[in-house]
Amino acid sequence: MSLVNIINVEVHNNPCGFDDPFRFEITFEVIAELQEDLEFKVVYVGSAESEDNDQTLESLLVGPVPVGTSKFILEAPAPDPRKIPAEDVVGVTVILLMCSYREKEFVRVGYYVNNDYLDEELRKEPPKAPILEKLQRSILADKPRVTRFSIPW
Repeated sequence: MSLVNIINVEVHNNPCGFDDPFRFEITFEVIAELQEDLEFKVVYVGSAESEDNDQTLESLLVGPVPVGTSKFILEAPAPDPRKIPAEDVVGVTVILLMCSYREKEFVRVGYYVNNDYLDEELRKEPPKAPILEKLQRSILADKPRVTRFSIPW
């Protein structure tokens, strides 16, 4: 049984430009006293081909956390496009919100992200080198994929 439950995650600043920060409002519940902090991490999947292109955008320790319900906003910078293969900048990818206790991940919330041009001409014939300032990032916020892991608390 988990001692911490994610109750809700609201995705703010959506849709937005590719270079804009990610903002998540996280509400969670702590059922019993925790001896250590929780770690929340935001990871951008740069390419489905290799984890080498994944970028940890933010890692935050939260604590001490009281028993009951807590809420905070986690802001993470946009990914570094130089670390993403050019062919993977435009299109669908994933953003992961991970939560760990004592360095053991116990929940992961994943969202599909679509990076696309607003301009119809650019959508029909995308340039070889992505034009970042013309890209819009949209997170499919209403369809998160939640994975829970059993850990020793």
